[in-house]
Amino acid sequence: MKFSLRLNNDLPVADYLKLARAAEAAGFDQFWVSDDLFLRSAVVILTAIAAHTERIEIGTCILNPYTIHPAEIAMIAATLDEASGGRFNLGLSAGAAEFLKWVDIAPEKPLTLTVETIEAVNRLLSGERAAMNGQTLRWSEEAYLRFKPMRRVPVYLGALSPRMLRAIGEVADGGLPLLLPPEHYETVLPLIRAGAEAAGRDLDEIDIAACVWCSLSEDRAAADDALREKIAYYGHAFSPLIWERLGLTRGDFDAIEQAAMREYDLEKAKRLVAPEMLRIGIVGTGRDLIERLEALVALGVRHLSLGPPLGPDPLAAIDMVGREVIPHFRRA
Repeated sequence: MKFSLRLNNDLPVADYLKLARAAEAAGFDQFWVSDDLFLRSAVVILTAIAAHTERIEIGTCILNPYTIHPAEIAMIAATLDEASGGRFNLGLSAGAAEFLKWVDIAPEKPLTLTVETIEAVNRLLSGERAAMNGQTLRWSEEAYLRFKPMRRVPVYLGALSPRMLRAIGEVADGGLPLLLPPEHYETVLPLIRAGAEAAGRDLDEIDIAACVWCSLSEDRAAADDALREKIAYYGHAFSPLIWERLGLTRGDFDAIEQAAMREYDLEKAKRLVAPEMLRIGIVGTGRDLIERLEALVALGVRHLSLGPPLGPDPLAAIDMVGREVIPHFRRA
């Protein structure tokens, strides 16, 4: 069983060094950092982590070809892989339209751009020329890396929508499907499998990270509050597939978005998060986390990925997972 940790890019860089070292000591296999707009740069954070860890793999979740040119994505991937001694995984996908509006980008043909980016990046990281004549990428023969990459870095595809989930099975080395709630795996797995079957690929060769949100603490009220904050910030940008699974609609998040994004009143936004919205993640102790994750393992999950907020004290949460959760599943 593989375990990974995912964090937003909203903390001071020094915090990530402590968290990455703690995750490595706790037995996590991978450490992912998001690259959301107007927060800290995941590329810089991961470069620092690479220099302060030894074993744990690192990754971006996600880089976005609308805001970072695919040529630069390949450069970043090859350089971070070199800096980490071959420990880098490239997570990429089209960004959420709700956030791209901030920089006046209308994400046209997101699936096409993402798939063509994966093709181009794979070729560049294999040391090849990457002339492209696609619908979104048109490059000449001069598109190639002027240094030798260590390897073709594994590409993980972040996915929320049905078409992007199928693309995990079709073209990616791994997948980062966001499972809100965790039981959403029952919805996304058939879509990934259908993509793999259509492409003639073996699903078992694709590393599907079951990406759940959790907030862990012995203090239940503090854990609830940490999860409410993430829901207040991101809930309006979820996909219809997730809203449907939760029995919610985009309209249920309108007042929350207004408070968080327009009034800049996060405390008000948190108060507006309804109790049923907390089903998005897992709140409680290591025992609560084990109980919900066992259902995913029974469905065949082999990679459990724990993500924000993790808890009011992320270091304590990592320690809890390392003491209770990881040993439980690795003994099984």
